[in-house]
Amino acid sequence: MIRVRDLVVGFGDRIVMKGLDLDIRRGEILGFVGPSGQGKSVLTRTILGLVPKRSGTIEIFGEDVDGLSLARRRVLERRWGVLFQQGALFSALTVKQNIQVPMREHLDLSERLLDEFARLKIAMVGLKPDAADKLPSELSGGMIKRAALARALALDPEVLFLDEPTSGLDPIGAGEFDDLVATLQKTLGLTVFMVTHDLDSLTTACDRIAALGDGQIIAEGPIEAMLAHEHPWLRAYFHGKRARAALPPGLVPGAPPHAAARPS
Repeated sequence: MIRVRDLVVGFGDRIVMKGLDLDIRRGEILGFVGPSGQGKSVLTRTILGLVPKRSGTIEIFGEDVDGLSLARRRVLERRWGVLFQQGALFSALTVKQNIQVPMREHLDLSERLLDEFARLKIAMVGLKPDAADKLPSELSGGMIKRAALARALALDPEVLFLDEPTSGLDPIGAGEFDDLVATLQKTLGLTVFMVTHDLDSLTTACDRIAALGDGQIIAEGPIEAMLAHEHPWLRAYFHGKRARAALPPGLVPGAPPHAAARPS
């Protein structure tokens, strides 16, 4: 679905991506991990065209984004949805109005249909109907994430970008959100690119993991490949105390016998 080759991205004298290669495959949930401040969210924004690249190629749905006209680019943008880390909801708009923003921009629909589709998306992400008329300030953290997800799904995208979707959520809320993403991925046939630090998300929701380090992909594959890798950061991350408590028994040496992944 998405092919990144030899990507270089920088800000001033600081180079963030140093010839990065990455493939996002159709129908998978790809978890993207790496040390804080190393550019995980920058990669997402670069793929989306929000951060300029210095060199390299990005192909989305088989098309090189550098060669697209503005009109073709807008057609392409309708095929993906984005959930930013803090939700990025418009504070002065209700949940329903937030969900309708991309619909109003890209579709020519009556107010009745806009309201009907917004209610459908609200139900799809597990929010109660009365959430439609609430402002973001009236929502809990978990509700904000779900409302932002509903907006990301507004145009029935093929690819979903999730930036730290479970950050700030309690373990129960995070687990429920992972289950929701996995269910939507299967039901809607989505391809999901998930930037996350959540070990539970990586274990229970992701089909494959790619790890960023020093501006490049240092490892990719299933959770077992991450555990077997000898890179120092991967060893510290996947074999540390939190990993031993979170990952299923048998995956991490020294994991307590009660540790188990959440049910999918």
